[in-house]
Amino acid sequence: MTTTPTPTQTPAPPPRPTGRALPLVLRNRAFGTVWLGQVLAQAGVRMFQVGISWWLVSEAVAGDGGFAAGLFMAVSTLPAVVLAPLVARAVARFAHRSLLRTAAAGAGAAAAALAVWAGASDLPVAAAYGAALALATCQAFFDPCLTTSVPELVDDADIEAATGFELSTQSLASLGGALLGALVVDAAGVAGLAVGCAAAYTTAALLIATVRFRTAGTDAAGQGGTADGGRAAPRRTLRRLLGSLPYVRGVLLCFTAANLFTTAVFVVMPLYTASVLHGDGATVALLEASLGVGTLVGSFTGARVPGRPAVVGTACLGAMAAALALPGLIAARPVIAGSLLLTGWCVGVIGVRFVALFQRLVPAADKPAFFAVMQAVLGATFPVASLLFGFLGDHFSARTLCLIQAAGLLPAALALALLPGHARPAGAPDPASDPASDPASEQTPEQDGDPDPDQVPDQAPAPEAVPAGGAR
Repeated sequence: MTTTPTPTQTPAPPPRPTGRALPLVLRNRAFGTVWLGQVLAQAGVRMFQVGISWWLVSEAVAGDGGFAAGLFMAVSTLPAVVLAPLVARAVARFAHRSLLRTAAAGAGAAAAALAVWAGASDLPVAAAYGAALALATCQAFFDPCLTTSVPELVDDADIEAATGFELSTQSLASLGGALLGALVVDAAGVAGLAVGCAAAYTTAALLIATVRFRTAGTDAAGQGGTADGGRAAPRRTLRRLLGSLPYVRGVLLCFTAANLFTTAVFVVMPLYTASVLHGDGATVALLEASLGVGTLVGSFTGARVPGRPAVVGTACLGAMAAALALPGLIAARPVIAGSLLLTGWCVGVIGVRFVALFQRLVPAADKPAFFAVMQAVLGATFPVASLLFGFLGDHFSARTLCLIQAAGLLPAALALALLPGHARPAGAPDPASDPASDPASEQTPEQDGDPDPDQVPDQAPAPEAVPAGGAR
């Protein structure tokens, strides 16, 4: 397969593609194949999470369904947090294609084992928790490895488009989980759900096995990585990495706080369906589909939203707070479906703008550790949120939980708006503190921190202005 040179092989940033009729997943077969594998893998785990959560609330647990569903979601997110250092070393050490293929195949085997167990006898709740832990462990390696691999599959000019497609996978996964997870459990039980998950993961592993990843961030001699995307272990520890990126660290902390309330929606939705709407699996599917469609649209339109990421992120967090509060005031299917649609759109926009920014700000050698840390930091509140809102769901109404979510997002939005500093690539000089800089040649905020390709190896300069995405 013929690929274009990586951005580090040319002294100037490549021009942004124009006039191309085909979307990236069609004109770049390698990326398109990996993206399809990601769709299947993440749809499989999301379908499993939605289906088992509904099974716990509607069938398996009587009286304490909220806490059981919350504990299940907590178990499903723990590996990404606990295994972050191990994931960072694995992504840095092993060929990315091999790691992605192994993670997908391992999850497929775990889902197949659960299908056999559920088909042979009544499935204990503990077995569902164990399967969730196994799938989440595989996914903890899969997701940061895939994000790290994006520059090995596309040119720098296509990074934002690739990021949009990659993040849209999460919304497609939510949409698939919405349409299939609860419905499959109602129709075929946990055994049918596990069979579907096993098929999705196995197909993803086979697709990824057909793709060759090019080496990113190497010279013409091929030094610095393997032909399949492997690279040497990062030199900096996780603490030093985040310490060298104060702006990025602040952004991650703001969204970590926001995630404590936004991710609770996956616990609140089944509770709202059962206790307020008195619906069934089809209602859960409608709500999940609303969230998934919104995120999908936001992933593809996020790059077109004008303004710096900090401004866009603040506005989106505020809009999400208003959207999540509305179902707490008005109990109706169209209201909560529309609210989740807007919430999903905001999530998609935030993801595209900030992950694309991180792709450019973080040096290539640090990306394996950084994206593992990013996944762990953003996911650290998920177990807490799942347990907390699951517990609250057994003592307060689901409408009250919606209002708590909305109130919790407002401080995070304010903190992001007041975040000091500039988003400068690591290693780029600060014009304000550089004694050799000319005060008369002061840069505008959009120009501040634009790296010199010769000074920042292994990192492609942004084709548009930084620090925060520039005016679009």
